[in-house]
Amino acid sequence: MSNESNAPQGNPGDIVNWPMLKIVYRTDPDKIAALLPPGIEPGAKPNVNLTIYNFPVPDEPEFGIVTTVDANYNGIAGEYTLGYGIDQESAIFISQETNGQPKYPCTTEYYRLGPQVTARCTHQGYTFVEFKGVSSGENAPMDEWEQHEWWIKVSRATGVMPDPAAGYDFPPHVVHVRSKYGTAWREAVQGELVLRDSPWDPLASRLPMREQVSAHLWWPIFLDREIKLAGKLDPEGFMPFADTISGSRWPGSNGGPQRG
Repeated sequence: MSNESNAPQGNPGDIVNWPMLKIVYRTDPDKIAALLPPGIEPGAKPNVNLTIYNFPVPDEPEFGIVTTVDANYNGIAGEYTLGYGIDQESAIFISQETNGQPKYPCTTEYYRLGPQVTARCTHQGYTFVEFKGVSSGENAPMDEWEQHEWWIKVSRATGVMPDPAAGYDFPPHVVHVRSKYGTAWREAVQGELVLRDSPWDPLASRLPMREQVSAHLWWPIFLDREIKLAGKLDPEGFMPFADTISGSRWPGSNGGPQRG
């Protein structure tokens, strides 16, 4: 176990030293399967992964929450991303257009005071995630590791209320995001995750928590990242997954929450 004197240091108040709060919980396997388009398979464990952060993008603070589920594509174990809820509007549309990154507007409160860790995420007036915990303060070292993340890049046929049978201007493709990380510091957090009902971010209903698996603060070392198209999905099979809430991959109706 590393000495606490080796913990990340920096200028007081410098946001580059903010850790990411990473929370994992277990849900029902069939709930995850229902959210995955044909061609992307459930992972070995029915885990939901939440990452809450404040990080400079590119040089000002971006608060956000990333929601993923364990999933495999082409035999590679990774995470299917349902959404990046962020508070920087300038980054939302270009990220969707360029890489299919499912970003949407969200307000996140996230801070640490001594050992106390607090986070709260709100979208369209609904607070859908809350977390309160206490950090151990002790480093839990990790080896370097690679993460595989799956996004979807797609554009449906142009037109006002197009016929679903008209297809796509750009058919659905899987985007493979391969990232390599080291760990500068990692602290376990004992706390409670609360999911609240929301029609805009339906974690509580579509991915209900059965067991909270872990929570920790993580200071990453960014070693490598590659974003590329990885393959096509069946256009007809994907059509039920094309209508989503905001810029996320949550199933929706005409860009808003699913009704009825």
